[in-house]
Amino acid sequence: MDPTTAAFGHLTEGRILIRDLARRFADEEVTPVANRLDPVKGDIPRELIDKMGELGFFGIMIPPEYGGLGLGAFEYCLVAEELARGWMSVASIIARGNGFYRSIHGPETVRRAKIEAMVRGQFLGAAALSEPQTGSDLSSVACRARRDGDEWVITGNKYWCTFADGADFISVLCRIDDPDAPDGRAGTVSVIVEKPRGELPAGCHGSPIPKIGYFGWKTWELRFESVRTPVASESSSQGRAFQATAASLEVARAHTAARSIGLAQAALDHASAYARERVQFGVPISDFQAIRFKIATMATEIEAARQLMYHTCALIDAGRPATVETSMVKYFASEMAERVTSEALQILGGAGYTTLHPVERYWRDARLTKIFEGTSEIQQRIISDKLLGKPTRR
Repeated sequence: MDPTTAAFGHLTEGRILIRDLARRFADEEVTPVANRLDPVKGDIPRELIDKMGELGFFGIMIPPEYGGLGLGAFEYCLVAEELARGWMSVASIIARGNGFYRSIHGPETVRRAKIEAMVRGQFLGAAALSEPQTGSDLSSVACRARRDGDEWVITGNKYWCTFADGADFISVLCRIDDPDAPDGRAGTVSVIVEKPRGELPAGCHGSPIPKIGYFGWKTWELRFESVRTPVASESSSQGRAFQATAASLEVARAHTAARSIGLAQAALDHASAYARERVQFGVPISDFQAIRFKIATMATEIEAARQLMYHTCALIDAGRPATVETSMVKYFASEMAERVTSEALQILGGAGYTTLHPVERYWRDARLTKIFEGTSEIQQRIISDKLLGKPTRR
């Protein structure tokens, strides 16, 4: 469904132009690459990243004074939804600019040069947050950063660090010794570790985690062994990095909702086209009520998630509190995406369970959206705590 008429209050002419640009790029550039490389677990080609940089996709939310477009979460999510129709990893990689530019510190001339390169896709980051024993509860990170003169010395393990090899820097969430910390959420720092593209930092060792999807880039388990980086690379107020990380989740969760919607829309489009062409008992299976009702339900759920995303992005861009709404849209859209992509696979029948059709890719990737950026259960906890108050016992 074209959401233009349904969302006339949100989709301005400028936003429609941006959406349609991303849609054409997804159809003409991203989908053919995904169809070729996802089955062999290949990485996003550098030339595709460069084209995205030329179009400004890495700088949608970066201010114009740094070469960005200076737009909001709404435009960012519009682009992400369209790119996810092609390959979810491509929709995700734009966060390595839009979601990271605030972490760049240092002298203004140096900072400006790095952010301008980021807009072009030439200075992209990876986030090392989770650890083997730490996932949703990032306040309990154990990886440590020790101050040694003008350097941080990082030691510890990290898990689920996607793009660790391809990035130009890694933002590492670390525990620090802070005797004044009032609780477990203080005493953390995010440190930028710059490195050669295509390599891990000196003193950092790791191996790719075997995944069932989200191909296009590798996700790493890392071991930092006294990795040194300048203190000036600290990307958030010392002792308060956990809070800064938590505050960034509103846009990140809206972004995940957008990716979920894009995957579901792609699955619906493919299943609808297949149903018109597939003939059984002398008629296209699109004539069967069971198939028609599946498609009707799928389209309705997608549009409901899309409208909730529009509303949530409007709140974010207006500077209004949106913690609950971002949890709602992340929860609803990701759960919807798993259902819709599974139904699409069912419509294709045996053909859907092969790599000859991209529906299985949408299905595998949709399953991940219920896990990263806070699991569905974490979102339910946030929503219920707001509605009911926090439980008396934890």
